[in-house]
Amino acid sequence: MTEAIRIVVVDDHPLYRDGLGQALSSVPDLEVVGVAADGAEAIVVVDELLPDVVVMDVQMPVLDGIAATRQLTARHPHLAVLMLTMAEDDDTVFQAMRAGARGYVLKGARQDDVARAVRGVAAGEALFGPGVAQRIGAYFARLAVSEDPAGAFPELTRREREILDLVAAGRSNPAIAHELFLSPKTVRNNVSNIFAKLQVADRAQAIVKARDAGLGRGEATAG
Repeated sequence: MTEAIRIVVVDDHPLYRDGLGQALSSVPDLEVVGVAADGAEAIVVVDELLPDVVVMDVQMPVLDGIAATRQLTARHPHLAVLMLTMAEDDDTVFQAMRAGARGYVLKGARQDDVARAVRGVAAGEALFGPGVAQRIGAYFARLAVSEDPAGAFPELTRREREILDLVAAGRSNPAIAHELFLSPKTVRNNVSNIFAKLQVADRAQAIVKARDAGLGRGEATAG
């Protein structure tokens, strides 16, 4: 009989941590051998129990999940870390990847999806939930455009430059939110910041400035 995959669950919310632990333990080939309430505790627990997989939250007190992942993968190179979190922004996804996480699944995923992800990272695969995989694809598809070689608008963040490029291409705020998997409020806030930083009064002036700098080459869409 195949040996069960040994798991440590790390989350600062007791109800979620315990519920996830029980859910994973109910799967025949998975065994939750320990839990931790923050990243610092996770290091102690993992050092003691040497699990196959750590299911790790991102935002936690004492030591966050990304910093804990970086330390754990350095101490235990064969350890598989699966990030399971509400955090959807690109920066968090890529920080987790750089820290050594093998997978990234959003909270709210079904039990069988999380179990499948645990098996995948335990087998050495890089595994990301469908929503995260789409975000990664969109990020790399737009990377060359959002990183303008001429260095225009250095006052903007990478995210603001990416949104400005879509504004210049004629996208509406709802269309940008859909394309970048962001909330409409986040897009509105970024657009306001862009206008302030570029010292423009409205969308039309921002489009002119952006297109003069070579942005907005993508095909415009209605909506």
